[in-house]
Amino acid sequence: MANLQEKKQREQWGSRLGFVLAASGSAIGLGNLWKFPYMAGENGGGAFVLIYLVLLVIVGFTLMLAELTLGRYTQLNAIGAYKKVREKWAWVGALGVLAGFMILAFYSVVGGWVINYVFKAVTGAFNTTDMGVLGGMFGSMITNPIEPLIFHAIFMALTLGIVIGGVKNGIEKYAKILMPALFIMLLIIMVRSLTLPGAMEGVRFFLAPDFSKITGAVVLAALGQVFFSLSLGMGCMITYGSYISKDEDLLQSSLAVPLLDTGAALIAGLAILPAVFAFGFDPAGGPGLVFITLPAVFSQLPLGGLFGVAFFILVLFAALTSAISLLEVVVAYVVDEWKWTRKKATFIIAGIIFALGVPASLSIGPWSEFHILPGKGVFDTLDFVASQILLPVGGILLSIFLGWVLGMDNAIKEATNDGKLRFPLAGTWSILIKYVAPIAITVVFVKGLLDAFGITF
Repeated sequence: MANLQEKKQREQWGSRLGFVLAASGSAIGLGNLWKFPYMAGENGGGAFVLIYLVLLVIVGFTLMLAELTLGRYTQLNAIGAYKKVREKWAWVGALGVLAGFMILAFYSVVGGWVINYVFKAVTGAFNTTDMGVLGGMFGSMITNPIEPLIFHAIFMALTLGIVIGGVKNGIEKYAKILMPALFIMLLIIMVRSLTLPGAMEGVRFFLAPDFSKITGAVVLAALGQVFFSLSLGMGCMITYGSYISKDEDLLQSSLAVPLLDTGAALIAGLAILPAVFAFGFDPAGGPGLVFITLPAVFSQLPLGGLFGVAFFILVLFAALTSAISLLEVVVAYVVDEWKWTRKKATFIIAGIIFALGVPASLSIGPWSEFHILPGKGVFDTLDFVASQILLPVGGILLSIFLGWVLGMDNAIKEATNDGKLRFPLAGTWSILIKYVAPIAITVVFVKGLLDAFGITF
């Protein structure tokens, strides 16, 4: 009776649209807007995009539906969901909560950089095409001991303010505003970029696959981008799935979120790479493509200052919607399992994450000589442990748990709402969950560890 009462009292999304936009906001983050374009630039352009789209279906949709199904089946947070089905598996959910905690600690530092660049864009700081000047501006900002911490605090305060409002009045309310605004601004910048002289060379590079460029490394890079881009393996979608009404169609949502996420990545590529080619910059410019190269591009555009402001506000939106979901994973666990109020949990958890972000920020500047792992400071260590270890392991174990512990019969029954909804690909999904997804993610995980420690065969 207590469990039934807890389910009745649990918050739910106000609408399917609200959930889809919130989940898309979790998936669409800095990785889509700066990582996807430069990953494509470094891995053969169209060849990378083609492999990415294929793997999106095989791995992305498969695990998205798996997490949402587990979340709604249990109506609990990432740890509680595993614990309810099989108590000994609760530690798997703990990996997701820990990953969300660690990722937000350094992600919010980068979010602070973005806020800083919004102010720089507003004040016209990008009024130069000198890459040395722009590179120096970025370097002096991130290595400053105080300035990044101020903006890190502002970013965490914004994230806290939204999450403390809860599901309907916080996350869903702001997602309905932020996500459409994000797409509108992306489209405006894309159109402007595509009208630049020489932009079509960038379009061909991005969309026309050169099959000779497809290598094992490109496939692994694309698989890793799919996995990390969709916020899988960290408990976000399990937590969000626990707020979904039994009447909602999980299949449609599991398709809509990866499609919106990929749409944002493709539009970002078409907004950035044609402009990069038009002005003769390097498409494989790495993270500096956003913080160093694009300001130079904006300075050469008519109304470039306006586009610069709009673009970095867009990046801030993307970073904020992802940060919301990361904080919600930890808050939901504390509210469910420790019985704290949402307000208390949000303030305390956000405060701890902010505190952990302080040494992460300082490790790029005055503490750069202090290493935890070989060659890695606090910032890089948090990124490595969360992204290269916890997330892949979480994805592998999720597949095994759903396929072999909960069982595909129970999973399909939940996904189809006791058979009320058609699912003609149920058999295919079963094979993907039980065999294909865990093997594919294991390949990425092992390759990532080997690369990290410089082991080659």
